[in-house]
Amino acid sequence: MFEKQRQEQFPWERTKYSTDYNAVLARYMYIDTLEYIRGESLLDLACGDGHITSMFANHFQHVVGVDASPTHLIEARKRVHNGTFYESLIEDFDPKTTFDTVLFLNVLEHVIDPVAILRKVSTFLSENGVLIIHVPNAEAINRKIAVSMGTLNTLEELSPFDINVVGHRRSYTLDTLCDDIHAAGLNVVKTGGVFFKMLSTAQMDWFLKNGLWEEGGFGWGRVGEEKSKDWRNEFCRACYEIGKERPRDCNVVTAVVTK
Repeated sequence: MFEKQRQEQFPWERTKYSTDYNAVLARYMYIDTLEYIRGESLLDLACGDGHITSMFANHFQHVVGVDASPTHLIEARKRVHNGTFYESLIEDFDPKTTFDTVLFLNVLEHVIDPVAILRKVSTFLSENGVLIIHVPNAEAINRKIAVSMGTLNTLEELSPFDINVVGHRRSYTLDTLCDDIHAAGLNVVKTGGVFFKMLSTAQMDWFLKNGLWEEGGFGWGRVGEEKSKDWRNEFCRACYEIGKERPRDCNVVTAVVTK
């Protein structure tokens, strides 16, 4: 009960903090994941306010979301009308069925025992099911810059925002993520990264809201050509494409997992 109360107290929602950047990141997390989803049933752990769940909902006949926060689930139910939502810790959840695709996006950094929870989540997979895991990356380029600047002491350091607003217990690299997956007895089919992020989340959000996207002077190099382009969108697309080439520098590192 204590853990559920703890999870309920964290105010973070994707659609309430750094809204522009988190919307962009969510979109590219969705795009990056689409090619790996399979089957007709989806389980989203933990679904939060349902922002990402709603992106995937139309790809499945059966959609289930689980979250410990009743406040978040109110929003999730508004967004996903064809979904069924349960208020529960993942540790306590018993769906009585299995799923073809299980999303485990930005969750492992929150849980008490990540290896134990991965073993539990693997029982939710159908015979040929796929588990898709995302975690924030401690080795993201913005964190490397922050350590060099002195605003972070180490890459793995958790900020007060991480601890008190988001509820992180640990940080991950691609290697430590794969270590936990293997320790749980699961197979890593593919790894990757989402979004080359050179500034903090708050700075990225400010930049997307206030950047010189219309005219921009000489800040973007060549000017005067293709004026009709949406340069804000092109910047985000480029950060995603470059991130695919440099996954260990991305905001999020990913793993596609099977039993």
